Amino acid sequence: MKRSVPIAALWISLVSPGHAEEIRVTLLGTGDPRPVMEHFGPSILLEAADEKFVFDAGRGALQRLTQLGISFDQIDAVFFTHLHSDHIVGFPDLWLTGWLISRRERPLRVFGPVGTRQMLEHLTQAYSFDIAIRIADDGVAESGSQFEVVEVENGFEWSHGDISVLAFDVDHRPVEPALGYRIDFAGRSVALSGDTRYSENLIEHAAGVDLIVHEVVGMTEEFMAARPGSERVHEHHTSAWQAGEVFSRVRPKLAVYSHLALYEDYDADRLIADTRETYDGRVIVGEDLMQFVVGDDVEVTEPATPAAGR
Repeated sequence: MKRSVPIAALWISLVSPGHAEEIRVTLLGTGDPRPVMEHFGPSILLEAADEKFVFDAGRGALQRLTQLGISFDQIDAVFFTHLHSDHIVGFPDLWLTGWLISRRERPLRVFGPVGTRQMLEHLTQAYSFDIAIRIADDGVAESGSQFEVVEVENGFEWSHGDISVLAFDVDHRPVEPALGYRIDFAGRSVALSGDTRYSENLIEHAAGVDLIVHEVVGMTEEFMAARPGSERVHEHHTSAWQAGEVFSRVRPKLAVYSHLALYEDYDADRLIADTRETYDGRVIVGEDLMQFVVGDDVEVTEPATPAAGR
């Protein structure tokens, strides 16, 4: 199934735009549900041509965009992978605070799995008092608080110009549906796993991408033995060994870990060491505000300290 929706964009970013045929990916948040200051909730900014898309909106998404100098008014669409709270809890802040501060006038296009429309309807109802008073007292445009919702399923493809976004099912049972996304632009490609176990469907749809951003879980056997129930969390996600197998079959130019569900003694060094048992390619552990420019190669920019007062 393929649908095309016309959109426009305004570039006022303090982030220098790349060349016309590059994709820029910024990890806004690399964490999981735990409230950790160095890892905000899962969220990714993707820029291609003059378009800016946000994939998931975990805790702190608006703060990270603000650190980049990007206004909510510049966001052309939001894509949800699934409706677990850690992937959506930052959305009301992004939407309402962003609308007020940027004085956005156009509705926000939102793509997500079945259930997205109902969630947004209930959010609009829950914040109806605030929306009404902001319009009456602050003079913001009602249209800027509204949504254009598209619920998507496996194989859904949305195109705009040379940009194509493909949704595909991943395996995050019992959470169903759960989606990953593949983005293609001017011969460049990026795959985002969302939350998933080892997934054959992901491998099929991500094959040959330049950059893959994949979730991961890391727990020692001792940790799981001491905490009954933790194995259930482990089973819902992808281990380093499994992720390495995914990367070996996808063969990206660069693999990046995000949604870092690493517990206690299981640190980034162990994560990479375990990945090396099944994968010999280029792989790194993501950090909040780390950026990737996908061109002829994939360039990595380490997070910079935000300017004071921004």
